[in-house]
Amino acid sequence: MAQGGVAAVRVGPPSAAIPAVALVAAGLCLVAGLGLLGQGLWIPIKAQVAQVLLTRAWAATLDGRPMPPWPWADTVPVARLILPDSAYVVLAGGSGQALAFAPGHLSQTPLPGEPGLSVIAAHRDTHFAGLGKLAPGQRITVRRSDGSDYRFRISQGRIMDARGQGLSVRNGPPRLALVTCWPLNGAVSGGPGRFVLFADLEPTSDQHRTNIKPTSNQHQIGRI
Repeated sequence: MAQGGVAAVRVGPPSAAIPAVALVAAGLCLVAGLGLLGQGLWIPIKAQVAQVLLTRAWAATLDGRPMPPWPWADTVPVARLILPDSAYVVLAGGSGQALAFAPGHLSQTPLPGEPGLSVIAAHRDTHFAGLGKLAPGQRITVRRSDGSDYRFRISQGRIMDARGQGLSVRNGPPRLALVTCWPLNGAVSGGPGRFVLFADLEPTSDQHRTNIKPTSNQHQIGRI
């Protein structure tokens, strides 16, 4: 008992409480970091998992039994895109739901191998993340739902502005355009820039089977 009737209180060294506080702070930082990491990885993981279901739906399509990849999907596979370093099932349409899981063939454009410019779009941070690494002269193959293969040779890449530039999609010989957002490594989505990779049909590809007469038609490059 100290003088004046006040009990003496023994206080340990201040450093004794630091490890516990530091541990809690480190734990919070770890949780926050894992949350950010999970958010960043969710998009590519979702895209890759979806390709498993899409592959099953694509096999059914080749057997003459077109089916959506999952019950709530509003689209079906229409082609398989084979790039030099990867391959993806392509869905019909360029809606946000389709592009969230796979490349999409823009329905306003001809099917690959038909007269005119066929356009396939995908996000730059998933399926078309490596689009900028492809070079002129490399081959791209598109297998359609009827089993026919159309082989294209890359001719050039071009940066375009979606606000004012369009693509002539039903004019000229069969060609292919792969479209994604620009810049390819941009952190913010929704900008007007687009990277377009053009490819020409090889003469050895399966011949065009219909008698569609090409007509001039401009297609605006939309959001991707």
